[in-house]
Amino acid sequence: MARILFADDDQTGREVARYHLTEAGYEVDAVGDGQQAIELFSEHPHDLVVADLKMPGATGLEILAHVKKLAREVPVVVITAHGSVETAISAMKGGAYDFIEKPFKRDVLLLVVLRALQMRSLALENRTLRRKVLGVERDIVVSSKALLRLLESVDKVAQSEATILITGESGSGKELIARRLHIKSLRADGPFVAVNCAAMPGELLETELFGHEKGAYTGATKARLGRFRTAEGGTLFLDEIAELPLTLQAKLLRTLQERVIDVVGSDQPVAVNVRVVAATNQPLAERIEAGTFRKDLYYRLNVVEIQVPPLRDRIEDVAALARHFVHRLAAGRELSIPEEVLSALQRYSWPGNVRELENACERLVLLCDGDTLRVEDLPPAIGKLAAGPSNQRGTDLLQLPPEGLSLMDLERRVIESALLLKKGNVTQTAAYLRIPRHVLAYRIEKFGIRRG
Repeated sequence: MARILFADDDQTGREVARYHLTEAGYEVDAVGDGQQAIELFSEHPHDLVVADLKMPGATGLEILAHVKKLAREVPVVVITAHGSVETAISAMKGGAYDFIEKPFKRDVLLLVVLRALQMRSLALENRTLRRKVLGVERDIVVSSKALLRLLESVDKVAQSEATILITGESGSGKELIARRLHIKSLRADGPFVAVNCAAMPGELLETELFGHEKGAYTGATKARLGRFRTAEGGTLFLDEIAELPLTLQAKLLRTLQERVIDVVGSDQPVAVNVRVVAATNQPLAERIEAGTFRKDLYYRLNVVEIQVPPLRDRIEDVAALARHFVHRLAAGRELSIPEEVLSALQRYSWPGNVRELENACERLVLLCDGDTLRVEDLPPAIGKLAAGPSNQRGTDLLQLPPEGLSLMDLERRVIESALLLKKGNVTQTAAYLRIPRHVLAYRIEKFGIRRG
């Protein structure tokens, strides 16, 4: 059922219109004040707005501007007094879908409303198809409360123009979150451009981001726009932002502050209209302390931080993700996942997160000869968990020696192994062991453990 916001200070006309629209099957919020209409639209989603041009509180044109700022896909129909067609035409130039003159008949009102809603439905359908064709929209499979809460936060901040910093371990789905931010934003019809800051050296990355003029350096035989200008009107996703060289960090900071870029080989700055979303799997606080990341850039990027939880902290998502990956990778084959396979997947700790799970599912599909996935086709580290009790998660039961063991020695060995796995990174090791960083640092010092 479509929800319509009807704003008109003529009480009689408003009540008659509400009656006709409700009788036609629509849900209607009817108000007589323009400011009240603006506040109501901000609080509750509507599929269509019908507003009189002249009202107390706020005019119809102000309502139109507010609606288009928050939700460009929502059509606005303006109501005008007889003989005010020029004003109505001005409203249509400002983005209104159509106008109707007072006094309007029931059939005219219902026809305009029906056509506006049909137009909105077609526009949304075309947008969805276009995103899928261009590969902008990606499925986010979610069952856990942790990820559901995260997505709610993402959707809240998406409509702002704030710069977003996405943090999380490698393979946890940071780019999917960046894409959702774009799709849910007012820039959804613009381009989504992704750049991996660790994928190329600094001298190439500069022209990749900011572009260059023809002849700017040896080999620059033609001008290059760069990713900022390619993303004009849309979103630029800077992945692995911690790997950005210091010289480019200064240029990026200027761009974020001034909304201009300095093109290589040009003396004139170029204005850009781009929303920046950055991501990192590195602790930027440590990079700042080490002098490899600018503190001022960190504060500029970190207007809103979104922390993506690792897969081991949202184990409820494992089964749903596994079914999703198997269905996609099976290429039309009907493959079932037995409980013992799902059980093993749910017990594993997933240091490589969702990307590692996808790889494991691909292996299962490739090695499957029948129509049922097999435990023996799991990667060895995961397959050995299939025999343990169902309440185990992430590790085997310890095989305790009959002669006893030293708990302190066991703790030291676990910390050494975890540090080796995380390449000496104390922050990541603490997260892996699920203890505060200062607690891990104390134990490292206590046991005299070398980090390298």
